[in-house]
Amino acid sequence: MSTVILGIESSCDDTSAAVIKDGYLLSNVVASQAVHEAYGGVVPELASRAHQQNIVPVVHEALRRAGVTKEELSAVAFTRGPGLMGSLLVGVSFAKGFARSLGIPMIDVNHLSGHILAHFIKAEGDENRQPHFPFLCLLVSGGNSQIVLVKAYNDMEILGQTIDDAAGEAIDKCSKVMGLGYPGGPIIDKLARQGNPKAFTFSKPHIPGLDYSFSGLKTSFLYSLRNWLKDDADFIEHHKEDLAASLEATIVDILMDKLRKAAKQYGIKEIALSGGVSANNGLRNAFREHAARFGWNIFIPKFSYTTDNAAMIAMTGYFKYQDKEFCPMEAPAYSRVVLQ
Repeated sequence: MSTVILGIESSCDDTSAAVIKDGYLLSNVVASQAVHEAYGGVVPELASRAHQQNIVPVVHEALRRAGVTKEELSAVAFTRGPGLMGSLLVGVSFAKGFARSLGIPMIDVNHLSGHILAHFIKAEGDENRQPHFPFLCLLVSGGNSQIVLVKAYNDMEILGQTIDDAAGEAIDKCSKVMGLGYPGGPIIDKLARQGNPKAFTFSKPHIPGLDYSFSGLKTSFLYSLRNWLKDDADFIEHHKEDLAASLEATIVDILMDKLRKAAKQYGIKEIALSGGVSANNGLRNAFREHAARFGWNIFIPKFSYTTDNAAMIAMTGYFKYQDKEFCPMEAPAYSRVVLQ
């Protein structure tokens, strides 16, 4: 009998639903929220309201595209945390009501685990390369920057993580300071392709071990910009491509330096990239360069699996379903939760 998992993701500002059947992705629907662009960041209350409007049509569309009826579902997997509490509650509440009405089990998924296990999503017609355990995963997003040792789908250890700002957060804040808009990641990425990565130098942190820090870089960028603007009020407009390229290069260097150390320390050459910042072309290019230089076997996700999506939630749910790792109906959402 086939195993059919409905995945639901609502941790931030994207409402998503996906269907996986026997490990293969049948549909992945995402409804984004443009309303936050005017505010320069995600507004939690607006996000939760939009989720309430989007979740029913998104789930309906995911089932329709998959050619699956709700009666065929084996379980409902949902993001339990971390994320914005109001947003999470919409997805969790819907999953509970949906699962109860169908009499099928619920599977809670850690959002960060989902990003990592996105590498195991299979789709008809794709190459479907998957990392072998154990592997290292560089997880980089707006809220997280971590190096994770993945021993099994349910056995992950954080080797290093940011002690302050995440890489994506630093990019967004620097983009905002430059007046470029939100979200900053795609904007900086596009400008950086046209700029000189060695045009400007910004401070890099000296953090022991495998942990990261991006707060100092953000401050260095801000203070440097203030000094340059004193001499040229249009400095940003005149140098935005070079600023973006130099900022991106600095962040990529910081990320890859610790990842190299982790790979050497643990003797692992299976290296994966995940999270929203994994869509950045500079970081992807650095991964490919390191693969050629150090003999790494790398795994870079499809762009559709880099941002928040339900395919990764359904995939994680599929793994957990095999071991009957279900969660009780009373399980609450968590805005902050460690990677497990």
